[in-house]
Amino acid sequence: MPVVGVLSGALVWGLIWYPYRALQDVGVSGAMATFITYLLAMLFGAFMLPRVWRERATFNWWALLLILSAGWANLGYVLGMLGGEVMRVLLLFYLAPVWTILFSLWILGERLNRYGYSVVLLSLSGAIIMLWEPAMGLPLPQNLSEWLGLSAGMGFALSNVTSRRATHLSVQAKSFSLWLGTAALTLPFLLWQGGVETQLAAIGMQSWVMLALMGLVLCATSFAVQYGVTHLSANRAVVLFLFELVVAAITSYFLADEAMELRDWIGATLIVSASLLSGRLHTPAVKILPEH
Repeated sequence: MPVVGVLSGALVWGLIWYPYRALQDVGVSGAMATFITYLLAMLFGAFMLPRVWRERATFNWWALLLILSAGWANLGYVLGMLGGEVMRVLLLFYLAPVWTILFSLWILGERLNRYGYSVVLLSLSGAIIMLWEPAMGLPLPQNLSEWLGLSAGMGFALSNVTSRRATHLSVQAKSFSLWLGTAALTLPFLLWQGGVETQLAAIGMQSWVMLALMGLVLCATSFAVQYGVTHLSANRAVVLFLFELVVAAITSYFLADEAMELRDWIGATLIVSASLLSGRLHTPAVKILPEH
């Protein structure tokens, strides 16, 4: 069941960029669509998971870190996908094994074993090959969307590790944290953009139906993914999430007419290889003390 939960999340996230783009094409901005879908997911979750309210007294700094990291992972992912090439943004997101190694060492005490250096080398080599533009200097993300994808991957890795560290929280509470964090981080960005009332008034009935369906799907998916990452090692979960790359590669080719160049394929191969290798990194070093 944990494996099924993570794979279902990979399937949904390999496809979710398309309805967000469709909504943007009819005038619903990425920030507005993200806020509404995650607010609806949070409301659906609060109704279906009443245990969440009984756990509010257990929320601490680990819960806050989970809320912020998961919120940015989701918001950054959506905004990056809307403005950039799907596979390039997603591959930068999937540098997550590098960040998972660092966060696992810092938070969980998982020591870097003999595979760790290979993971770092493969991931960074893949990113350098994919991003290298001789005329542009350093191999860095080329636009805001790619930077968003990279930083969202950091948030994803941190939320993955934090979810395992926060053993005092139930799967329901962790799922609620994802929805709350995304809605909470999106709201100030939405207010900064301005025109919130105008945007809401312009949303048609078909768009509202799509937003509601997306909120329901995200609610169910978040619960499944949190169940999965809670019962799997952080690095093994990253490997299973690679299914998202397969789904995104197929859908971006047929739905967005996007095709990767040779260097993108080479970089992707190295990044995927690193993620596969990261499944063998789990080496517990210390026992985490229970919360008081």
